[in-house]
This record gives sequence, C-alpha cells and structure tokens, in this order.
Amino acid sequence: MKNLNPRIEEISSKKMIGKKQIMSLANFQAGELWKNFIPKKKEILNPISKELYSISIYPTNYFHDFQDENEFEKWAAVEVACFENIPSHLETLVIQAGLYAVFEYKGMSSDPSIFHYIFWTWLPNSNWELDQRPHFEILGDNYINNDPNSEEEIWIPIKQM
Repeated sequence: MKNLNPRIEEISSKKMIGKKQIMSLANFQAGELWKNFIPKKKEILNPISKELYSISIYPTNYFHDFQDENEFEKWAAVEVACFENIPSHLETLVIQAGLYAVFEYKGMSSDPSIFHYIFWTWLPNSNWELDQRPHFEILGDNYINNDPNSEEEIWIPIKQM
C-alpha cells in the first residue's frame, strides 16, 4: 500500500460512458465486465482522458448488513466531456459532485486488504462517514492488472458526521 492517509478532494459532477453489470463479491465478475467493455471503448468519441474508471454503486444498507452475497452495480467506464454520440451498447452515468477520500494504492487489485483498512479501520476512526454516491477507482498509466507494482487511486464518497 502506497499511502494509508487519504487526501480529501471535492469533485464536480463527472459524466461517464461505460458498461455495467450487477454482481456480488461472492460472484465477482469484474474481469468479464472489462473484457466486454475494452473493445467497445474505442467507439467513445469524447473521452476527457485515457484513464479508466472502475465504479461501484452500492445499495443504501450494503455496508450495514455486509455479506459477500450482497449485490451491487459495477461499471467499467471512461469520463467524457458530454453525452453526444453514445454507442448503442454502452450506457451513461453521472457521478454527483461531492467530497471523496482518495487513497493511493500500490499492489494487487485482487487483494482486498486496502478495502478492509478503509472501511473497518480508517473510516470508523475518522471524522467522516460514507456518502451514498458512487465509489470508484481510477486506473491510470501505472495500473497493471493483478501486478504487485500496479498503482491506482481509490475514491471513497464521504460526508461530515
């Protein structure tokens, strides 16, 4: 893990185009989602950058009654300037403006220890609570799938307690 102390950032809303799938941790199919999205990514005409976004949208009580079988919505997406010329097999999502705790993570994307730290150590000991907005990881130039030297940013939606 690169940095266990997050920076706090306020973002404006983000327009995303991508592909989504309902899954759970017990039936995690992110690899399949990305395999379906990556070939279609080239059809998106107005990306803001080449960064990829792995987005999770959790139901309201997902973390209160946490079980590996709880389902959530997973997205593979890119940020775009506008919602024009959307490929027919892709969908749109708006990530609402708000505060995020941003963790710089280095390690295997399949290692859940960073999320255990965030939700069961950092968050309960902080002055923040989860906000009901999308969570996401930004997969930039230094992201390498399932590589111990991979780097990504983990963005957790927060609000004042």
